[in-house]
Amino acid sequence: MEDTNINVNINDMIDEKVDADAIMQEFDRESNTRVFTGWRKGVITAIMVAFSTYMISMALLFPTATKYTKLTTFMAFMLFIGYLIFPAYKKQTKRINYVPFYDIILAVVGGGSFLYYAIFQEDIILMSRRIGTLQIVVALIAIILLAELVRRAVGFPILCVAGVFVIYAIYKAIENNPATALRNLMYSLYYDVANGLFSTPVYVCTTFIVLFIILGALLERTGIGGFFVDLANSVAGASVGGPAKVAVISSALEGMYSGSSVANTVGSGSITIPLMKKTGYKPEFAAAAEAAASTGGQIMPPIMGAAAFLMAEMTGLSYATIAVTAILPALLYFTGIFLMIHFEAKKLGLKGLPKEAIPNFFKLIFKKGYLLFPIVILVIAMNHFSTGVAACFAILGALVVSLVPTELNKKTAWRLIFPVIPVAVLLAIWLPLGTAYMTKAVFISMVTCIALSFITKDTTTLSPKIAVEALENGAKNTVGVAVACGVAGIISGVVTMTALGALLINTLVPIAENSMFLALFLTMICCIVLGMGVPTTANYVIMATITAPILIKMGLPLLAAHMFVFYFGIVADITPPVALAAYAGSAIAKSNPLKTGVTATRLAITAFIVPYIFAYDPSMLFIDAAWYDIIRIALTSIIGIFAVSAGMEGYMFVKCPWWQRILCLGGGLLLIVPTLVTDIAGLAIIAVIILIQKLSEKKAKKAPSAAVTT
Repeated sequence: MEDTNINVNINDMIDEKVDADAIMQEFDRESNTRVFTGWRKGVITAIMVAFSTYMISMALLFPTATKYTKLTTFMAFMLFIGYLIFPAYKKQTKRINYVPFYDIILAVVGGGSFLYYAIFQEDIILMSRRIGTLQIVVALIAIILLAELVRRAVGFPILCVAGVFVIYAIYKAIENNPATALRNLMYSLYYDVANGLFSTPVYVCTTFIVLFIILGALLERTGIGGFFVDLANSVAGASVGGPAKVAVISSALEGMYSGSSVANTVGSGSITIPLMKKTGYKPEFAAAAEAAASTGGQIMPPIMGAAAFLMAEMTGLSYATIAVTAILPALLYFTGIFLMIHFEAKKLGLKGLPKEAIPNFFKLIFKKGYLLFPIVILVIAMNHFSTGVAACFAILGALVVSLVPTELNKKTAWRLIFPVIPVAVLLAIWLPLGTAYMTKAVFISMVTCIALSFITKDTTTLSPKIAVEALENGAKNTVGVAVACGVAGIISGVVTMTALGALLINTLVPIAENSMFLALFLTMICCIVLGMGVPTTANYVIMATITAPILIKMGLPLLAAHMFVFYFGIVADITPPVALAAYAGSAIAKSNPLKTGVTATRLAITAFIVPYIFAYDPSMLFIDAAWYDIIRIALTSIIGIFAVSAGMEGYMFVKCPWWQRILCLGGGLLLIVPTLVTDIAGLAIIAVIILIQKLSEKKAKKAPSAAVTT
């Protein structure tokens, strides 16, 4: 097939072999797990598959199960799996087919402490704050073992942050009532599902995030990642600096289903970074381009990473609303990176990939376009069903497209009946029995897909092995997010229980002296510093709990405040000195990590500008904006990003002298600010610069011909 030949051609161009697994283990703690083979792997895999199946079942078959049952069993699974797969130390030597006896004990005790809550939930609810010694001990064990697993799977910095909050909570509890301090603290942090460990972060992780993580794992197994790379190649591979532009487009597309900056960087970067270097980009620039683009995947609708689901719950807005408002900022982000890459390529005189390595766009869409079906289903379903059910529809869509024959010809055409069967089963149950049986019909259709995979004889992408691997990876990838959400819930619980949020508002708002810029700047610094050691999900929860209310108190709209902290929590992945995505890219490119991080920050400059713009004028987020205002804002902002990118790179049509770079930056920023006056001023400045640049380009083209004549 043509796309196979394309991949071969591209691989032939790559001289360097990338050990993606080693890089992931180095820079992504969630990938730093034990390895199992033989019967041990079978046992661990069975547990993980059981977990993923259980979570899908809870969403589709048991939607009315109590919150106590869902949340406690979810965390019980997470601690049990977590202690089995995560070693105590990153560089622990014995990690193949080996689980120390103490980790088995911790897995059983940790999971059991949460199952205790699930089993005796009715008694605990009746006790309320009058919990006894046994319940206090169980809560202490659960919280301590959760903290240890967070250290292993996520890192020590988040524990330092949580520790400060817990110490403050202990101080306030003792101050209020020393005799019942421990009882009140354990109830508030563990048994109170509204405010403590089981509050919004874990609730959202249980009902939404885990399903999207399973969806992402399944989509990865369908080959959609390779399809996106080929699609990006067909669009931009042959253009100036093609491989870098391919990295931007493919990373933006992969961001629709993947929420990890490091995973995106390593996944597509193992192909694009060596190609960029071969084309002529410096190693630091190649790694930075991939890291900046991959980090932007978390702001790319429709999925936008785990934190966006938390935003929907914390703001009370629908996820569809949040996804729509994120479209223009995401477009500006990727446009900025794309343009700077283009100007860098023009400045260096780089070319694109050879013609034989470029797939035909229309043939590619015709042969592989069906892989987009799950994402289309997701977008449609999110407008009609709950977020969790929409994710299940998309999972079913991924299973269905995986039943499409990999080789389609006259002999295999009859196998197209396989993807039709589960759809027919869905409709046969749903239509006659009604909406009440819709979720059950989706589950039965999923089971039908798995059953069909046993008889396809490896002629389709889906096989029992692939299905098991996807469910296993979904469970493994959930552990880090889940335990981080648990700690984030404890932090937000402390803020609520101690009225720390109100105290911070009353203290910091007067300090800012009603200066919105100062409040925004301090919030940005806090988000970036916190994000250097805390995952995006936990970072967002902490900052949304502490600083977003301050911004709202100072007059910022609810969504704009939450989007602001969301954006700056994400860019921490490429901001030195702890820029994990940039460092992962530098490991592939064999470049200087610090220089790579600095370059990635420069390429992602739009992410540092746009949040300030929508903070001052929320119309960029389509808040209280007419359709014609949205069109004007989009056009002028793109032109502004064009100018800012030229100013940052020092090149537009020819090299820009220092004064032109300053004017480009100033005029571009004026255009990005969505007001009519700034737009007119910015357009005037940029028009003058473009005219001067065009004249200089014309003069430069004449100079060589004049020299030849002489």
